[in-house]
Amino acid sequence: MTPLERRDWLRLARTENVGPVTFNQLIQRYGNAANALAAIPDLAAQGGLKRKLTIPSPASVDEELHKLERMGAQLLCSCDEGYPTLLRHISDPPPAITVQGQPHLLKKPTVALVGARNASLNGRRFAERMARELGEAGFTVISGLAAGIDAAAHQGALPYGTVGVVAGGIDQIYPPENEQLHRQMTHTGLIVAEMPLGTPINAKLFPRRNRIVSGLSLGIVVIEAATQSGSLITARLAAEQGREVMAVPGSPLDPRCTGTNKLIKDGASLIEGAADVIALLRQPGAAEPKGNAFSTQPTDNADKNTIDTLRPRVLDALSPTPCPVDDIIRLCQSPASAVLAILLELELAGRLNRLPGNQVALLLDDVRAVNE
Repeated sequence: MTPLERRDWLRLARTENVGPVTFNQLIQRYGNAANALAAIPDLAAQGGLKRKLTIPSPASVDEELHKLERMGAQLLCSCDEGYPTLLRHISDPPPAITVQGQPHLLKKPTVALVGARNASLNGRRFAERMARELGEAGFTVISGLAAGIDAAAHQGALPYGTVGVVAGGIDQIYPPENEQLHRQMTHTGLIVAEMPLGTPINAKLFPRRNRIVSGLSLGIVVIEAATQSGSLITARLAAEQGREVMAVPGSPLDPRCTGTNKLIKDGASLIEGAADVIALLRQPGAAEPKGNAFSTQPTDNADKNTIDTLRPRVLDALSPTPCPVDDIIRLCQSPASAVLAILLELELAGRLNRLPGNQVALLLDDVRAVNE
């Protein structure tokens, strides 16, 4: 991309209410970021937004790019040649990721190791040893730079290069005890972030981070995870992305192992060491990306009259309960392009929430307004 195109791409990615799915639909509908930026104020108004949508100024985006350059980081857009191939093939690839360190590590076979933050000593030792052996075998180990299993995996793979995906901006270090590890990885490993510089880490961002951890990987190994844990969310996302899901069994008396044991019951591959992971990921076809790659080719669009006529029916079909988009299209018995256009307008207006599994839900405030 030209510098101007890159700036527009980042402005669109940083625009209020523009998530990864919406971004990709805008690019496919309008062909480029400049056209999409020109269109979204009207789209948001059609969706019901009563004020101006917040779009970053060219100057603010230039400042972000200059800061990245000064700190030795770079921006990879989803249409760039250097953007990770595996990540491009998930259903909601980040429009842009910030990377600092050694991007070539993502060109090697990749595997994610995740698990409990309050991991046992044996669990940490197992994760560190497995990561070291995977690194020796030529794999890049990916994790979320959290405490516990994540940190142990990064430490084990550090001599071979390891990738940490952070939930906030690339300059945000969390937890504080990982500061030295984080700094080491900016030189010999790689730090990856979807959020802009300076974005503080909060709980809402972890699921977004988790989809990138799995999306960058051929497979994921879960080591110690309770029944309700973020690691199981990552495992579910990996399965949805067509990745190999693996789990290390643990004692049924340890609550930190209930999640991993359940994964195995549900069909995850049982892993006892690095050799098991290597054997699974070196099978024929294991390295082939699953899903459709992100495309900038414009798609067929529904005409305005069709969209205006259909809008009340789509709103009637929506509720606070998540519903698959395909079900809404079938219920409305209308062209998919028209339904998708209306959902796009509603999300830009801040009235729609997109959820994993291609589901959408009407925000509660909007439902109350309709009922009143």
